[in-house]
Amino acid sequence: MPKISTDPGRHALNGPTMGTRWSALFHADAGLDPAPVQAALQAVVTEVDAAMSTWQPDSDLMRLNRAPAGAWVAVPAGLAEVLNLGLRIGAVSGGAFNIGMGDAVRAWGFGPEEADAGAIRATMVTTRPPAHEVLEIDRTAGLARKHAPITLDLNGIAKGYGVDRLAEMLQGFGITGFLVGIDGEMRASGLRPDGMPWTVAVEAPDPERRAPHSVLMLQDAAVATSGDYRHHITVQGQRLSHTMDPATGGPLRSSPASVTVVTSSCAEADAWATALMVQGPQAGGELAARLSLDALFLMREAGGIRAHAVGALFDSPMVSAAGREGLVRA
Repeated sequence: MPKISTDPGRHALNGPTMGTRWSALFHADAGLDPAPVQAALQAVVTEVDAAMSTWQPDSDLMRLNRAPAGAWVAVPAGLAEVLNLGLRIGAVSGGAFNIGMGDAVRAWGFGPEEADAGAIRATMVTTRPPAHEVLEIDRTAGLARKHAPITLDLNGIAKGYGVDRLAEMLQGFGITGFLVGIDGEMRASGLRPDGMPWTVAVEAPDPERRAPHSVLMLQDAAVATSGDYRHHITVQGQRLSHTMDPATGGPLRSSPASVTVVTSSCAEADAWATALMVQGPQAGGELAARLSLDALFLMREAGGIRAHAVGALFDSPMVSAAGREGLVRA
């Protein structure tokens, strides 16, 4: 059940979405009735889930997946926006972010079904063009069509977009200072009542416990992390990430433990965190520097976690010492 705090002026709202929970923390006049805000926030994330879920067979995304190549399909504005952003980041990242990996995600058991050995073999020998080359979006008309039979999956961007929608909804209520999130993807606006930025922890990449690796102080920014430690499978003693490698059609086998990205929108941070996971610290770090992205790569090494920071944010006093480049213990 949704929970609403009753502390005067301080409101901590949350509710279910996308198999996890959304949250919103803000301060307002003591007379504010939080019930309409709660209802509006729940409605907006439910709308995002209904459009982009791969777990709901009747979602707008699944309708598009079932459509034959070449057929125009009507899609809601939000889905068209996210598809368009996914294609743009896919192109800029050289295909490292590929929203056309849905068949691989499902085959390996990271979707609604259990892993299927036959489907896994099929995905790993399939030559699939990147989605940005074969998906066409007409945002003016609200239409999309595939030029090849690909299966779309937005798990690397939909939660971030949902966070952005939560932020927009709060701003619509005239609330300018807040921290909203879905499953660790967060967006901060304004400052706390004490005039300080919002505090967000970057989690240590440890599958056995939840502990902070470093701490960010955010104002008017969003943060997202992609990692191999929360959603993974183990095959022959090797941990395999839920992040798919477009080059192989299977889970990443050599990647950072996690990548955290800070940008102005959570959808972009979400997608770029995935893209940089795929590219790894060398190529991904170079791309992040070229695009002026703030990114933190955490790599497992003997004796601890090595952190490599790109961008001014992660090399500033606003990040704890653990967030700097070097060998640190998680």
